[in-house]
Amino acid sequence: MSDLAITGLLVLSLFLILGSGVWIGLTLSGVAWIGMQLFSSRPAGDAMAVTIWGSASSWTLTALPLFIWMGEILFRTRLSQDMFKGLAPWVQLLPGRLLHTNVVGCTIFAAVSGSSAATCATIGKMTLPELKARGYPEHMIVGTLAGASTLGLLIPPSIIMIVYGVMAEVSISKLFVAGVLPGALLAALFSGYIIVWALRNPGQIPEATERLTFMQKLSASRALIPVVLLIAAVLGSIYTGIATATEAAAVGVVGSLVLSALQGSMNWASFRDALMGATRLYCMIALILAGAAFLTLSMGYIGLPRHLAEWIASLGLNQAQLIAALAVFFIILGSFLDGISMVVLTMGVLMPTVQAAGIDPIWFGIFVVLVVEMAQITPPVGFNLFVLQGMTGRQLTWIAKVTLPMFLLMCAAVALIYVFPGIVTWLPQQMSAR
Repeated sequence: MSDLAITGLLVLSLFLILGSGVWIGLTLSGVAWIGMQLFSSRPAGDAMAVTIWGSASSWTLTALPLFIWMGEILFRTRLSQDMFKGLAPWVQLLPGRLLHTNVVGCTIFAAVSGSSAATCATIGKMTLPELKARGYPEHMIVGTLAGASTLGLLIPPSIIMIVYGVMAEVSISKLFVAGVLPGALLAALFSGYIIVWALRNPGQIPEATERLTFMQKLSASRALIPVVLLIAAVLGSIYTGIATATEAAAVGVVGSLVLSALQGSMNWASFRDALMGATRLYCMIALILAGAAFLTLSMGYIGLPRHLAEWIASLGLNQAQLIAALAVFFIILGSFLDGISMVVLTMGVLMPTVQAAGIDPIWFGIFVVLVVEMAQITPPVGFNLFVLQGMTGRQLTWIAKVTLPMFLLMCAAVALIYVFPGIVTWLPQQMSAR
């Protein structure tokens, strides 16, 4: 059979099995088994056992459940209750006032969560009722929250960066460090949009309700200090080279347990819920990664990645055209798959092509995270849109419409990191120079 026919058969098998309701990890394994059984001489059962065990027992992957657990613990503390109270005094003087709590709150929580959906749910619980009660326009509340919550994927520690690092075999610590400046850039773009909108629509922003002195602002923010110190300890230990990503994750778990105990929000029920929540999420991700590893091996034996790379090379695309084509490809793919599935399905095929084009794999990782972020707010399978639909009761189409400006700002961020790649690569280079 031709490569096109084999690819068509495997893609058809993928969608048929997915459409029947089978878990995506098992679907990937099933498609890989079909490919090896029909088009390869290697025994499929033996290959599946070796590959799945190898992917599941990776030491690099150990950081993933630890960071997920850290986020689950802090999700159950009083952080979400205290954050609005701590942030509100500092943004009252900015045009747009309390709308900035969406951006700043998501930026802070992203640094302890690693999940876009968890960031959206946590900050949404805090800001949606508060801002609506104070008279802020609902379309701006929901739009800025949807966009800013995607920072959960970009600002380290990020679950999807760990998945990409394992799939692409690049340093997770360097990926984490590379995400800091792009994350700050995207947060600044979101806040800049709020400022411009507020200056053009001053009548829609409620007046400041109170004036606080500097010391009163500090007093209101004291509950955030332990969380900021925890973030600094986790990311600082990675940046300075004191700890690997896995060791920093262990520090984060211990720190979050201590923090929640000191806050009085840690009891046996919350500990059990956090542990079980992290276990369920990690098992889902690990099953997807195991299936993807087997599918990558299967495609390698069939020869599809090599033939695809040769086909793309024959098109004669330059770097800019290749990046633009991949951005469109990921945005379309993101309309049907979640971010982790997108990464594990495509990296085995795309990495040879990306490396052949001379693209830095660390830079490409941040690019992938950015375009996967866009997929979080594009219908019909935008996870953040579903979270917000459940919290607001609004139609999915309305939420997607008010989120469109944030999507365009993400497109601008992708263009900026392409034109100025140092935004991504400068910090990892400083880390290597140490």
